[in-house]
Amino acid sequence: MTTGFTVFDTAIGVCGLAWRDDVVIGTSLPEGSAARTRAWLVRRFPDAVEGPPPAPVREAVDGIVALLGGVRQDLASVALDFSGVPTFNRRAYEVARTIPPGKTLTYGDIAHRLGQPGSAQAVGQAMGQNPFPIIVPCHRVLAAGGKDGGFSARGGVGTKRRMLVIEGALADEPTLF
Repeated sequence: MTTGFTVFDTAIGVCGLAWRDDVVIGTSLPEGSAARTRAWLVRRFPDAVEGPPPAPVREAVDGIVALLGGVRQDLASVALDFSGVPTFNRRAYEVARTIPPGKTLTYGDIAHRLGQPGSAQAVGQAMGQNPFPIIVPCHRVLAAGGKDGGFSARGGVGTKRRMLVIEGALADEPTLF
């Protein structure tokens, strides 16, 4: 088995992706610099070697770059390795993967779709543990009433909102400058 990783530029910063054979085993949102993103991947996947990804994984990287560049790219067909992911989380991620770019659901919506309407908090916790951000679009999952909810990536809710603006799910917010 070949385990590798790559870092790549996107409109929101340097992201990372790790794979085993032709299957994605994890992704990273920007950690502040290419070196920090690389270090994060090395810590999370110590057996992985940096290098060019195989064709199916390269397609996933290209899809992430396109999506974060404003193209309504669907990443639902990207093969993911869910081994070690709790069943509830996997089911929540499968629902999240059905949310198209430019749209959102709430934690409660996902809980209802799972047939567990009282589990919105558990859905939020699952999204916070998402090993595949962007491919599993946890940024498209909001709190009740369309509130941001949390976001565990560097930059927190600001990163989440930026991704939603790029996808057209939120209006671009005016700045002070």
